[in-house]
Amino acid sequence: MDKNREKYYEIVANTIIKNLSKRQIEGYYCSDRECAVQKALELIPKGASVGWGGSMTLIEIGLINAIKNGDYKVIDRDITTNLEELRKIYGEICCADYFLMSTNAITLDGELINIDGRGNRVAFLCYGPQNVLVLVGMNKVVTDVESGFKRTRDIAASPNAIRLKRKTPCAITGKCENCYSPDCMCGQLIVTRRSGIPNRIKVILIGEELGY
Repeated sequence: MDKNREKYYEIVANTIIKNLSKRQIEGYYCSDRECAVQKALELIPKGASVGWGGSMTLIEIGLINAIKNGDYKVIDRDITTNLEELRKIYGEICCADYFLMSTNAITLDGELINIDGRGNRVAFLCYGPQNVLVLVGMNKVVTDVESGFKRTRDIAASPNAIRLKRKTPCAITGKCENCYSPDCMCGQLIVTRRSGIPNRIKVILIGEELGY
């Protein structure tokens, strides 16, 4: 990575981490994905129960595989074959020791902005698992909440709709059309401005461009 870009990411990350602390959210900065995975594994005790939400970032950095191959109680939603099994898995995740996810956007002031279809991912961010680890590339940093809303709709949602083969207008036009189609992935738009339980949410900022 360009040294100037690396230094810039570090400065921005330090600003965000400082602002996260006033929101009772713990923040870390890792310069690359290998460092980020190592930090995440340091934070998760051996034997802990771990679930996760849909996230290209978690897949790209290799954290999901590291958890599956590690000494953890894995709650894997991907092995379910029907909605009833998935409902039971979600019940287990709700009571998990750790929940892993990314975020669609994070502001310089430390707010997390996420958009969800059914809402299970944001539900576990808000309540349930004892700890939530949010791993996020620096490409998702925005100046304010309004910019975060725009990013979630026009940058995050459309590529995800294409990846998941959803029949939505944004999968055709590449931008949010504010639709109500059956395949709409934008049912819940959540801003997390503070953790009610101190340091339940931990954010690992990664000095790379990751996910959508």
